[in-house]
Amino acid sequence: MNVASRYHSLTTNLYPWFEPQWQRVCKLLSEQKLPHALIVNGVKGIGKLHFASSIAQLVLCQDRNSDAPCGTCRSCQLFTSSGHPDLYHLSPEDERGQIKVDQVRDLSAFMQSTAQQGGYRVVILDPAEAMNLSASNALLKTLEEPGRDSLLLLLSHQLGQVMPTIKSRCQRIDCPIPETQQAVKWLEQQLSIETQVASQLLKVVHGSPLLGLNFKEQGQSLRAEFFVALKSLLQRKSTAIEVAPQYAKTDLLMLLSWMYSLLVDVSKLHSIGAQAQIVNTDMSKMLTALAKRSDIKQVYRLSDKVQQQRAALLQHQNPNRQLLLEDLLLDWNNLI
Repeated sequence: MNVASRYHSLTTNLYPWFEPQWQRVCKLLSEQKLPHALIVNGVKGIGKLHFASSIAQLVLCQDRNSDAPCGTCRSCQLFTSSGHPDLYHLSPEDERGQIKVDQVRDLSAFMQSTAQQGGYRVVILDPAEAMNLSASNALLKTLEEPGRDSLLLLLSHQLGQVMPTIKSRCQRIDCPIPETQQAVKWLEQQLSIETQVASQLLKVVHGSPLLGLNFKEQGQSLRAEFFVALKSLLQRKSTAIEVAPQYAKTDLLMLLSWMYSLLVDVSKLHSIGAQAQIVNTDMSKMLTALAKRSDIKQVYRLSDKVQQQRAALLQHQNPNRQLLLEDLLLDWNNLI
């Protein structure tokens, strides 16, 4: 095992929407009922890694309070500086986004080792669904014999893709999407924006506040460019073969999510008309025109196809990205 890979400095942050889950973990720890494995389940973009890191610091702290690490002991100092030697953060290393069996074997060796600070050893595995079959089977052995004073924190964005036998050996910490009012207020404060702007931003990222934060900083221009390209296709000013290479190396899951959101809006406009509550209000003119000129059956078929391709990407089937985009963009072009 590469010893350097065991040392990680992680950011902790207890967002307000995690308060119930945090109190539950604190209660389990204070009552000495903390299990050896927790699976932190919730959609991407709500801060599960920061939450899990906060749990790790609490567990590793040598002088913790009832519901918070002390922040001053040797373990806390290590945690917030160079990284704690008894903390192991495992995530995909390859381009396909998979966690492989050798990585899990290193994890198992770490969990069976002696804690350097004399307390817990903590592993954060992120995300659990990234493990291939061999890695998942290797983890099962570790879950059956985890070693004393060890905690495995599995993060999951897609719990249905995690092996059932792994889920059955972990205690679940479910993290729902934050309440809209709470998330909007948080985005207002973080980005210094008005309530209406924060509300619209939250809709675009399907209720995930941290995705909203990243989107405002990094993804907004990409979304605008992609939507202009989609409009250009409908106007026959460009072709799918011309557009696809421009976006083949971007975040394909994000592009497909935006495309699916547009198609859902078109479906709403087809069914309800101008009174429909759509997400992409900034594209209302294009969507209204598309709803009037398209066949609803074609819209539904393309919606299903986009979701199928998203599922394939999430399952790491590694399709040809450019061909995938060309195919979907051709269908988009043929909606009218």
